[in-house]
Amino acid sequence: MGLFDRLRGNDTPRVAFVGIDGLPYDLVANEPETFPTLSAIAEAGDAGAIDSTVPPESSACWPVLTTGVNPGETGVYGFQDREIGSYDTYVPMGRDVQATRVWDRATAAGLDATVLNVPVTFPPQRDLQRMLSGYLSPEVDKAAHPEELRTHLAEADYTLSVNAKLGHKSDKTAFIEHARETLENRAALFERYVERDDWDLFVGAFTSPDRVNHFLWGDYLDSGPYREDFLEFYSALDSHIGSIRAALPDDVTLVVGSTHGFTRLDHDVYCNEWLEREGWLEYEDDDHDSLADIGGDARAYSLVPGRFYLNLEGREPEGVVPESEYDEVRAELTAALEAWEGPNGRPVVDRVVERETAFRGDHDAIAPDLVAIPNPGFDLKAGFRPRDRVFDPDGPRTGMHTFENAALFVDHSAAAVEDADLLDVAPTLLKLLDVDYARTDCDGASLV
Repeated sequence: MGLFDRLRGNDTPRVAFVGIDGLPYDLVANEPETFPTLSAIAEAGDAGAIDSTVPPESSACWPVLTTGVNPGETGVYGFQDREIGSYDTYVPMGRDVQATRVWDRATAAGLDATVLNVPVTFPPQRDLQRMLSGYLSPEVDKAAHPEELRTHLAEADYTLSVNAKLGHKSDKTAFIEHARETLENRAALFERYVERDDWDLFVGAFTSPDRVNHFLWGDYLDSGPYREDFLEFYSALDSHIGSIRAALPDDVTLVVGSTHGFTRLDHDVYCNEWLEREGWLEYEDDDHDSLADIGGDARAYSLVPGRFYLNLEGREPEGVVPESEYDEVRAELTAALEAWEGPNGRPVVDRVVERETAFRGDHDAIAPDLVAIPNPGFDLKAGFRPRDRVFDPDGPRTGMHTFENAALFVDHSAAAVEDADLLDVAPTLLKLLDVDYARTDCDGASLV
């Protein structure tokens, strides 16, 4: 359906969804002068903190947000997943998402969808009105469809994502400049196609906030040298959302949502180093750097973030944990994780979630046996390379993801953002679009 169809009198509801990777709700609530647009949406409709998904890693979060089902259905658990029956791993891309996206449900109902910069969508779908894949796309030219969009992006010298390597430098000036440049380019792209007004569903994702939070969160909390740059970045983001909101016709509902929260990072925690020191993991040789290097007597291993797997007979190629002892060994590892103490005796893990609690669906064969949700300050990494310590306080990042305190803003008077989580976003969008779906199609429920 195009613009001329609507001019002929079609009154199909329309929705614009602006996704933000890593915006904590409390940041907006605590800094209302920085976020006048989001504060106004909360006043006109409703807003609140929502829970993320397990694990709260962006590659797992975006498929959940855009499908309304858990990773057991999407088949994506993080930036790196393991092959079934193998120690090989792969980086999940768009075709690895095994559940139906909200825009696919919309197009099946005869609607037009524009989808820009959403992570874990490469390669771009050719059956959509237009699509630009987000990170981890290899390059802009291969990430865009159709030709008109590719041409515009080439002429605009468009950047897909912020260069995180710049954030590792002690002088963050170049990093901040690149983050702002990426934000401005992204906003200009969104506003260009919002103003075209030829879509029924618009989905655009701002991902630079996640990078900014990783490297400047400590400055924000501690009034560090880059605190004002941090707030100015978010002020610009809010202003761009305001421009999008002002450009939307009256028949479009705006929804703004984030994937996870953020908190202070004190230590990078190398989980496989801890497993090795505690006798759970061993390697074939001293020069190990990947899952493929684990030894035959290993009982457990970990993938980022905080995903723990038993080396199970019949599932892993060289599994040593008998299936008959699965529950006993998993309970032993759970107890060890719950008792794990960091520097100064602080508990590392807030809680341990078993696979059957967090994941259900046709694609749970690669699910972790346990997911450790850390306490604030402890960012759980895999760390296959040999390490001289488990806890590293000297990394360049000062912010880490949290399961709690993602954000959702719905510019609709009937919205009720309460006791909600990431699973509720897709059904909310479908409800606002008046697109039918079966109750069992989504794990979440509409908030409108």
